[in-house]
Parts: sequence; C-alpha cells; structure tokens
Amino acid sequence: MPTTSGSAKWQGGIKDGKGAISTKSGALKDYPYGFASRFEGKPGSNPEELIGAAHAACFTMALSLILGEAKLTAEQMETRADVTLEKQGDGFAIASSHLTLTAKIPGVDKATFDDLTAKAKAGCPLSKLMNAKITLDATLL
Repeated sequence: MPTTSGSAKWQGGIKDGKGAISTKSGALKDYPYGFASRFEGKPGSNPEELIGAAHAACFTMALSLILGEAKLTAEQMETRADVTLEKQGDGFAIASSHLTLTAKIPGVDKATFDDLTAKAKAGCPLSKLMNAKITLDATLL
C-alpha cells in the first residue's frame, strides 16, 4: 500500500505563532493554522478540522466498498464528522468524532442500511486509528 504525507511549519510561540500545513498532493499548500483558528474560531485551519474531513472521507469510502460487496451502489452520500477536542488532565485529547451521513442508495432497506453503515464506521481505517468515542447518525433518503 502507498505511503503519503502531510507536513506542518511553525514559527513563534503557541499563542502568537503562525503555522502552515501542506499535503503531498498539493490540495493544501502552506495553508495557515494557529492558536486562534484552533481555539478562538478565527480564519485558518486546525488539526481537528483536517481529521474531521479525513474521517468523513474515510468512512464514506469504506461504506462505498461495503455497499459494493452487497451489490449496492450509492446514488449520493454526504458525510460530516464533528471532531471534539477536550481538555484532559494537563493537555488536550480528541474525545469524539460524530459522523452524520445522509445517503440515497437505491434498493436498500433500513435494516440493511443500518448494518452496513455500522460496519463502515467500525472498519474505516481512521476510526481504527482514533482513541475516541465514534458515533453515527445515518439517514437513508
């Protein structure tokens, strides 16, 4: 399997410093991040936002694979992952990732849909990576 990468640069202290993130693909190139974008809602990115996007993408791809194995194909799937950072002891930890899926999948009943989405949630490589509570709300259109 291929190995890919992301990178980060940082200059300055924790509150007044500035960072930039990049991805190997070039999808992000020196995109700003810092304390203000992470903790104060200011413009820029942060690690939790990136993990959310990655978790949503990973789960959705895992579900697509599982649907294919069940001879089903999604017409449309949209997933959001809300990643929560919490203070724990002397530091911080990602406490949870809540996946919200809306999907249109011809030919699937609700029970099968619920079973397949649960398998995707558990089997997604990013779900396996995170030491956090992972929850899912899945809506079949």
